[in-house]
Amino acid sequence: MATLTAGALLLSGCSDEAARFGFPEPRSEQGEHNLALWQGAWWAALITGVLTWGLIFWAIWRYRRRSDADIPVQTRYNLPLEIFYTIAPVMMVIVFFDHTVTVQNEMLDNGNPTNVVEVTGQQWQWTFNHGIGEPDVSADENLVDDEYPYDRYGYVVGTGSHIPTLVLPEKTTTRFNLRSADVIHNFGVPDFGMRMDVVPGRVNHYSITTKEATATFDPNAEDLIDGTTFRGACYELCGVYHARMIFKVAIVSEDDYKSYVDTLAQNGFEAERPLLGGGKSTRSTDDIASHNEEEGE
Repeated sequence: MATLTAGALLLSGCSDEAARFGFPEPRSEQGEHNLALWQGAWWAALITGVLTWGLIFWAIWRYRRRSDADIPVQTRYNLPLEIFYTIAPVMMVIVFFDHTVTVQNEMLDNGNPTNVVEVTGQQWQWTFNHGIGEPDVSADENLVDDEYPYDRYGYVVGTGSHIPTLVLPEKTTTRFNLRSADVIHNFGVPDFGMRMDVVPGRVNHYSITTKEATATFDPNAEDLIDGTTFRGACYELCGVYHARMIFKVAIVSEDDYKSYVDTLAQNGFEAERPLLGGGKSTRSTDDIASHNEEEGE
């Protein structure tokens, strides 16, 4: 009883985290679907494990040898039990598959995005292109042409010495168009419960509907953002400095988001088209010189 009470108190102290079984707190509506699948899988595994171990220990105790002269009944097979042990796992796999496909469809549903961010992955950092003004979402119907949703962009470029911040408006569906300038990368944010490969020669994409704001726009702060940020990274080994491909994510109010993008443009980080690799979408001259010194070039 004391053990159960101590366990209950322990769980009550971190009940939210324990209930998520280690899954990050979702910062997007899509992440909630992934969390539900994660929790369901854990509960199914726990119930199956408890039942299986319970039956094993019950059989050990119930049919134990009670004396040297006691010989257990020799049973070669149990047809009903064997049928059950065959059908039950198959049914579990079918249920898992059905729920996985359902969640996958929810995660990949583009919905009706009202904001579009062009993301460029490049050895070894990220570039985020934020549109200025209202988007023409129909421009994304053909991802291989030269049409883009916005006429102007404010951009943020990560370098070897600077971790960029991806800023997003709260309670807004944002579409990420993912491009690579060199090798395969993977764009992921654990708090969104979503990641996707960034493949050279094609444009992958997915949409995220953010929750409430976690930060605010501050023109005097580093990266123009003050408040809570969370982590994003490349989840595909992409070369020697793969570990450098990290970034921060901040969710702000819609007004703060507009002020943030306008400030990027006012500070000179503006282009008529998104930066998709090479040129400014790369490491600075200082970073390249530093890299060459490390390599002995």
